[in-house]
Amino acid sequence: MTAPDPHDDARLDALAAQPVDATDLAVLDALRGLLERVDPVPDGLVERIEFELTLDALQAEVATLTQVDLVGAGARTATEAVRTITFTSESVTTMVTLTPQEAGAVRVDGWAAPGAGVRVELLHAGGTLETRADEDGRFVFERVPVGLAKFVLHVPVGDGVATVLSPAVEL
Repeated sequence: MTAPDPHDDARLDALAAQPVDATDLAVLDALRGLLERVDPVPDGLVERIEFELTLDALQAEVATLTQVDLVGAGARTATEAVRTITFTSESVTTMVTLTPQEAGAVRVDGWAAPGAGVRVELLHAGGTLETRADEDGRFVFERVPVGLAKFVLHVPVGDGVATVLSPAVEL
């Protein structure tokens, strides 16, 4: 087999779409062995990373779930009810409204108080979404897959930023 032409994107895409086979695994094993010999992971690096992540989590505020409302939305059926969730912490109070959409997704409309400049992350099984609240504290995530999720708010406080974690909620 000849090396693929780096300018042949369609051919490369077709090759990348093929399943991993025994040859691929052998190449990856050889590459891993080479990297372990010439550039090994420094002793204690994994432990130091885990320790730093634990410290970051300890410095974050944990918001308390204060209210969950299930409200019918006009002509929608009971299974298409809009839900409102409120959680609070020392630095911020946040309310999110979850509106069902087609294909197993929800729209998330949120308000943070104080909210100007708050960076909002939504962590879910499919990954992380991020946005910034406007000057009134409003933020939106258009299409989020249903399932467990957490909000992480980065709230400007004085010269620093307070990180606030919400409890896990079902979207």
